[in-house]
Formats: sequence, C-alpha cells, structure tokens
Amino acid sequence: GAQMLPKSLAHGSLLAEVVAGKFVDGLALYTLEKTFARDGIDLSRQSMAGWMIQLHTRLEPLAAAMKALLFEGRVIHIDETRVQVLDEPGRRAEQQSFMWVYCGGAPGQAVVWFQYAETRAGQVPRTFLAPDDPSSPGTDPPTRNCYAVTDGFSAYTTLASDCRLLGHAACWAHVRRKFVEAAQGRNNTAAAHQMVALIAKLYAVERELREATPEQRHAMRLERSVPILAKIKAWLDEKAPKVLPKSLLGKAVHYALGLWPVLNTFLEDGHIPIDNNRAENAIRPFVVGRKRWLFSASPRGAEASATLYSLVETAKANGLEPRAYLTFLFERFPEARTPQAIQALLPHNLTPDDIALPVATP
Repeated sequence: GAQMLPKSLAHGSLLAEVVAGKFVDGLALYTLEKTFARDGIDLSRQSMAGWMIQLHTRLEPLAAAMKALLFEGRVIHIDETRVQVLDEPGRRAEQQSFMWVYCGGAPGQAVVWFQYAETRAGQVPRTFLAPDDPSSPGTDPPTRNCYAVTDGFSAYTTLASDCRLLGHAACWAHVRRKFVEAAQGRNNTAAAHQMVALIAKLYAVERELREATPEQRHAMRLERSVPILAKIKAWLDEKAPKVLPKSLLGKAVHYALGLWPVLNTFLEDGHIPIDNNRAENAIRPFVVGRKRWLFSASPRGAEASATLYSLVETAKANGLEPRAYLTFLFERFPEARTPQAIQALLPHNLTPDDIALPVATP
C-alpha cells in the first residue's frame, strides 16, 4: 500500500507514536530518541524532526479542508502565546515569535487551528481572518458571519471592524482574574472580593444556561445578566476615581472599564460564551510542551508544529483520543485521493468506534 511518507522507512503507526509523543505528551524529540533507544530502535531526533516537516507538507490538503470549517460557526476564539524559534532568517535566536490559536467551527464540527507567526501584531489575526485577495487587489475582505472572542490584548481592539466580523466580545475570565489578584493583595481586598462575588453571579447564570439553546440563552441573559452588569458598572464607576491607578485594584478597575463595551457583546447572541476559555484550554498543551522542549529549531519546524497541534487539538475537541486518531489517519490518508475521501478523515466525521483499530489475534 501507499506510504504516509513515500521513500521513508517510517510506517504510519511509528509516525503516530512520534507525533503523539511530542504533541500529545509534550515530550522533546531528544527524550523520544532515548526512549526508542531503550527499546533497541535507533532513531535520531534529526530524523524525527525531518518527518514532522514532511508530514506538514503531506497533510496540506487535509489542513486546508479543516481550516475552511473554522468560519462556519457563530464564534471564533483567538489567543496567542510566545514561542522561541532559533534559526529565523534576519532575527536573533532570543527574539520571541508567537503561536496563535483560533477555535471555531459549527456545532459538532469543532476546529482548533494553530498558526505560527514572527510577531504578536494585530496584523496576524487580521490577515488570517481577512486575507488580501491577490487576484483583485483593493477589494473588501469577505464578511465573516461570526463574532471574535479574545482577551483584552490591544492587538484585538479593531479586529471586528477591520475584518467585517459581526462583533468583538472580550473575556470575563480575564477581568475576574485581575480582581482575584487584587483580592489576594495587601490593600482594598474587601472591595476586590465584592467584585469577584458580582462576577460569580454572572457565571452562575451561565452555568444554569449550559444546556439551553442559543435563543433561550439570549433571552435569559437579557432578563438575568443585564441587571448584574448594571450593578458591576455602577460599582466600577464608583471605585474608578478613588483607586490608585498603579495598585492591583486600580489596574483591575481600569482594565474592566476600558473593555466595557466589548464585555457586553455576549448579550447580542446566545452563541457567544462569556469568556475565552475555549482558546486558553486549546493553547495550554502547547504552553506545557514548550516548558519541556523550549524552542523550535527553524520556522519550518514551527509551522509543522502548528499543523500537528491543530490535528491533535481538533481531534480532542471532537471527542477522539488523539493517538488513536493519528494512527488511523496515517494509515488511511495515503489512500485518500479525492476531496471527499480527505473530508471523511476530518475529526468531526469520525467516532471513537471508527478509529478503534481491530486487535490483532495472536
């Protein structure tokens, strides 16, 4: 049969083992090299790094099909975290690059997409959401029928208008976190606790609405969350002139007031979550892995990492065990020669039963 990597000795299950070791378990290739050596397998990290880059190229049609689904839902979550890439042309090794993550997709078709970029500028998500059309320069970007949900980072402030999105919603978890920090500080802790309690009431409404339809959620938020938001706003307005701007409480108050319009966006549509936790949860495995392997050796390696993290996290988001999914994918992909056959291999089109490999009888 066709090989996942033509002209390579690596069969699908070995490739899946290496990809899962690094991108699911967060192990450095150096560690995997030693693990394989203990089992009598001579496999250098250079070989494994080469395989990752080849997989990235080979999986391009699948990645493109997955990325196309990202904008099918009502909401797209965005987050970013730093990554060190050693061999970037024209840059010092210690200059930080960034891994961006986008979470979207229609209900039941979750997509988690990682993008490597040399910068943390707002241009990165802008170009991603509204790519310039080279065939007709000067044309308007496509209108995206979705809301962006992000933290309060300044790169996101004009995103919705620049990209013709429905709107931009900020993250209440970030606001809450700043007041929790202030509550653990030395001064004004009682005041900070008051705000943490008010935000808890917002979250209590959300917990009750977890099983609700978007329409029900929209109606109930207008009835129950709006009065809580009015109390929060009155509290912030009252405290703002009295707090020291540089204090923990002062920073928390001014952060919340600065984002106030976009902290209310979730009232517009029942599909919009109250926070950006979906993207934060998706990026966390990357952050954990980064502690172990610290850097990517080259931009091509970082791009390959982005593709493979996208596969692993999208599999998880669709309820698939990522190791089993990779093993299944690398076995079946070489035979998938039509767009329909490639679509059939996307995580949302598979169930755990589909990818459970039959146990070989001894």
